[in-house]
Amino acid sequence: MQSSLLGSRSLNSYNRAMETICIEGLRKTYRIYRKREGLKASIKGLFRREYRTVEAVRGIDLSVDQGEFVAFLGPNGAGKTTTLKLLSGVISPTSGTARVLGHIPWRRENAYRRRFALVMGQKNQLWWDLPAQESFRLHQQIYRIDPHDFATRRDELVDLLEVRQLLGQPVRELSLGERMKMELIAALLHSPEVLFLDEPTIGLDVVAQHNIQNFLRYYQQLKKISILLTSHYMKDVVALCNRVVIVAQGVIIHDGSLAGIVDRFSGHKVITLQFADHNLPHDLEKYGEIIEEQPPRIKLRVEKQNVTSSLGAILQRHPIEDVSVEDLPLEQVIAEMFSIARQGHPHELETSSTSDS
Repeated sequence: MQSSLLGSRSLNSYNRAMETICIEGLRKTYRIYRKREGLKASIKGLFRREYRTVEAVRGIDLSVDQGEFVAFLGPNGAGKTTTLKLLSGVISPTSGTARVLGHIPWRRENAYRRRFALVMGQKNQLWWDLPAQESFRLHQQIYRIDPHDFATRRDELVDLLEVRQLLGQPVRELSLGERMKMELIAALLHSPEVLFLDEPTIGLDVVAQHNIQNFLRYYQQLKKISILLTSHYMKDVVALCNRVVIVAQGVIIHDGSLAGIVDRFSGHKVITLQFADHNLPHDLEKYGEIIEEQPPRIKLRVEKQNVTSSLGAILQRHPIEDVSVEDLPLEQVIAEMFSIARQGHPHELETSSTSDS
């Protein structure tokens, strides 16, 4: 009995050691002043203010292990950026706990600050009018990086991102993609063990997105750091992450694989039919929604439970040269999830998640 208890304790210790991020019941509530329109209402507001409460994060439980690359997705206003700010210590929670690398983020300990980095695609950390290399030197002093280590890491990152020729150019003269590369270099100079990325490819063209994706994939595999990524580009998620956490209205509604999203939240399949001639039948709408029509080819969106019966009936009545059955595109499934969440019905998604798990 005693050996069993010791084994359980050692297993729990091992699991805690593997957890880079551990969140329990994390909540963040804002009290926002509600200003009424008009002079009379404004004067009244000087003496009696009205407030409304906004729950940005509503009791999140989440753990991320060492070396994981996790996508943290959700519609605008879902609580993604707020969560990253909590984990980086920028703001403090209303309630709940979180530990990152054993540190409580909002205590803002110097020891913790040297172990993580936060990159926000819509905010710059580099001096706008100075060359990036000057900002890098400033980071060296802030994080007290050994000169030799600094030069080695800077050169490694600069070569990986192929921006050596741009180091002496003022940041304001760089393209958006070039600036993001410099932001990533600045964030990684002190070799953080955890990296928070908030929409790092926002506004970038396809080539720049691809370059950033390749770099992040290679660097994460090389250094085995833990990365929590928010993005509205599904190509980022597909290219980089095996695990996806989806948050809506401040609560987590999915935590699992990309494939699991389609399995759990999509109630439809796409049937593609190639007919023997160009005269498409006129009765196909009764089997499902026509989403694409290019004679002699047509695509139908059909409820999962009706796929077998609908396909059997079509094959009996019409000459078919080719047929395929596929899941809905991931982007479409997630867009539908976000639409439900924006309408204020995340419970529908939670119910779907629970019933299918």
